[in-house]
Amino acid sequence: MKEAAKESVENFTPLMRQYHRIKKRYPNAILFYRMGDFYEMFFEDAVVASKELGITLTSRDKGPDGKRIPMAGVPYHAVDNYLPRLVEKGYKVAICEQVEDPKKAKGIVKREVVRVVTPWRFLTSPLGSSSVKRWRGTCWRV
Repeated sequence: MKEAAKESVENFTPLMRQYHRIKKRYPNAILFYRMGDFYEMFFEDAVVASKELGITLTSRDKGPDGKRIPMAGVPYHAVDNYLPRLVEKGYKVAICEQVEDPKKAKGIVKREVVRVVTPWRFLTSPLGSSSVKRWRGTCWRV
């Protein structure tokens, strides 16, 4: 998020301002930011996730500096396939969910981090699914 630090967060779109407020609280984690049917990652998180997970690095709207914002994403229903791969490589991941119905939202949908997953503890599944083999990680509800 170094790119964002150079610019005033207030110059971003409302969605990106929300992202920055949440990311600021979890600077050392890759933020899985729920947008509909996907967990999106932006800026440096997108670059890292793209490299580590072998997913496409794309971009979205231009930031205040005129440069496109790096973006990568994974389908929410496949998160159990991606999350362990990051944790096994030593990354901390913050899971940010939509906490209100988008159809009822006025403005930007409210989001908050509901779990932080970190390496080095034993856990059967990152998000409660029984479909994932055992892997090392710790999961906190926030």
